[in-house]
Amino acid sequence: MAIIINKDIFTIQTKNSTYQMKVDKYDVLLHAYYGEKTDNSDKSLLYYQADRGFSGNPYSIGKYDRAYSLDSLPQEYSGFGTGDYRITALRAQNMDGSQVVAWKYAGYSIEKGKYAIPGLPAVYAEKEEAQTLIIQLKDIDTGLEAFLYYGVLEELDIITRAVKITNQGKSNVILQKAASLQLDWEYGDFELLSFYGRHNMEMNIQRQAIHHGIQSIGSVRGISSHQYNPFVMLCEKDAKETMGSCYGFSLMYSGEFLIEVEKDQIDRTRLLCGIHSDNFQWTLQSKESLWLPEVIMTYSQNGIANVSKNMHTIIREHVCRGIWKKKRRPILINNWEATYFKFTGDMLIDIAKEAAKLGIELFVMDDGWFGKREDDNTGLGDWIPNEKKLGCTLKELSQKIISQGIAFGVWIEPEGISEDSDLYRTHPEWAVKIPNRKPCLSRNQLVLDFSRKDVQDYMIATISNVIKESSASYIKWDFNRAICDKFSNCLAADKQGEFSHRYVLGLYRVLEKLTSAFPEVLFEGCGGGGGRFDAGMMYYTPQIWGSDNTDAIERLSIQYGASFGYPISAMGTHISAVPNHQTGRITPLSTRACMAMAGTFGYELDIATLTAEQKQEIKKQIAIFKKYYSLFQFGDYYRISSPLEGNCTVWEFADPEGKEALISAVYHHVQANSVPVRAKVYGLKDNAMYQLSLQKYNEKQPERLPYGFHCGEVISGIALRQIGFVVPNAVDDFQAWQIYIKEKRP
Repeated sequence: MAIIINKDIFTIQTKNSTYQMKVDKYDVLLHAYYGEKTDNSDKSLLYYQADRGFSGNPYSIGKYDRAYSLDSLPQEYSGFGTGDYRITALRAQNMDGSQVVAWKYAGYSIEKGKYAIPGLPAVYAEKEEAQTLIIQLKDIDTGLEAFLYYGVLEELDIITRAVKITNQGKSNVILQKAASLQLDWEYGDFELLSFYGRHNMEMNIQRQAIHHGIQSIGSVRGISSHQYNPFVMLCEKDAKETMGSCYGFSLMYSGEFLIEVEKDQIDRTRLLCGIHSDNFQWTLQSKESLWLPEVIMTYSQNGIANVSKNMHTIIREHVCRGIWKKKRRPILINNWEATYFKFTGDMLIDIAKEAAKLGIELFVMDDGWFGKREDDNTGLGDWIPNEKKLGCTLKELSQKIISQGIAFGVWIEPEGISEDSDLYRTHPEWAVKIPNRKPCLSRNQLVLDFSRKDVQDYMIATISNVIKESSASYIKWDFNRAICDKFSNCLAADKQGEFSHRYVLGLYRVLEKLTSAFPEVLFEGCGGGGGRFDAGMMYYTPQIWGSDNTDAIERLSIQYGASFGYPISAMGTHISAVPNHQTGRITPLSTRACMAMAGTFGYELDIATLTAEQKQEIKKQIAIFKKYYSLFQFGDYYRISSPLEGNCTVWEFADPEGKEALISAVYHHVQANSVPVRAKVYGLKDNAMYQLSLQKYNEKQPERLPYGFHCGEVISGIALRQIGFVVPNAVDDFQAWQIYIKEKRP
């Protein structure tokens, strides 16, 4: 049983972890424990309490228990203004102007299956796979209630957290901060792993000790952002890939977020995760409720890699939906870096025709096909095909391309609008901007107000028409700017603090309608690359373009960082032209392929410029990707060496049953008299025997592995795990290798 209730103690058991809460004698819900799996005994008995100067005591406890203070107790969901001076989960303004929320335990219930959240993405599961615990808290003086939802997927070591705030009082309450998760640790010395970046250089990992005071990451950009990602880890010091206690937290939200960590005066740690409070103010009228976004959390005592594995599994199997969750994704070619805006319909048909000959399965028409769109200054919002440019209708173009034996896909940016567009001239009030002020432009474009239902309905109808007319089997949903000038003509002055969250809810409504109406269409998310790379979007788009930076060597660190919290099957990756358009770097075609196979795999270059030898190599790449697709899509992913250290990045895909594995290695540069790069192989069976073979894209690659490991050599699983093998040396700049390991039956 995953949820165990013993009087006032609530214990959640997953396969390898235990989570516990307790209602104390003053009806305060305390957090007791989260960590390595243990028994159901009361962990709160191990608390240490003492009289802390200037830490106040609730009036209701009387005069003689000065050791009892909310300022020093680990709580499950704290309220502002009650003598807890740390960061708090919920802050609200009452009608009398006060900002006190004093939670008291008010009951619980258990449901079979996993809860869902109206209008928001959430982990889903079959009834027999999950349980839900709901704990009710109440502020007796105001009638404000918090329902804490815990979804438990026992076998996957996953607990999800969500909160519903309800106003049962007679007066309005204004929520000023409302976190989805609070977690308190009574003890521990932790480090925070977070991911920062910028456009074209996302998901850089930073690891820092949690010091006294408050540390935070977040976004006020209207999107989850390139700058910070809504996934973090908390690890004990010196925790590594395969050792040490680690926690993972992923906020399923695509808008403005805030993750805060505080170490307090007595070395206790608190983590909060939820909607960013800077741009948030939500009025709850009597009997109204507000659901807050879900947080996925997991724990492992066996290192960072296990947390990543748990996150990969839950997102791949219980966040991503539809037929494309399991179905092999098509190998695509996108015309963007081949043509940019300068193309004709005939040029696109020629690209598709040549691509089909090589085994590419999907042609994607990128920006520039609609309105008067010859650059990024005009036309955005006018989703009407430019028939003069295409030389035919959209339907005719798609049919000509499909007749080449290749599917058709379309790039769109539904949330953007140009001032120089027919849509803006017709509906200027649909753009996000503040009345009587000049708006802030980015890429010379504005943002459509997705908090408005009329805008949502218009875009649902418009994109539906594009899909139907083009027979598109793929849609790339892009968004190329952050949101500022936050204001909606449909919201009253005292409701403008609701805009950012209402925008995200509107976006989710549009995506839900479209993905439900066109279940056969593969939707790929994008936000100028990784600007909206989050678990919330993955609920609607099972893959997201990882970065507008297509350089294979730069992608080593981008995709390395993304792998900590997100499955490889969700990362959009392409082979692009050289010299690379972002960096000017020249890398071998085989290296670009190796990097792109650590994702959804596709091409973004001008096929006409390739030699016959390169085209043959592409055919081999496609054959290899198809051959090992189940490993790439469903295999367990291991980070063997980091792109931030040494001379070679190595990663592995392993069959969950330990029958096979594929090792990929990319050298950063050639070194004279280089130190051997050793790869220890994970996920295999210790007592089984395995053969190693080198995957070849071209004739320049040798047949032999060094140091006596020849193709066909039989090695034990335990030797591969404990000792590993030496990766072949680099013979050219940015050399890449792929070594396949397969169990050899007796």
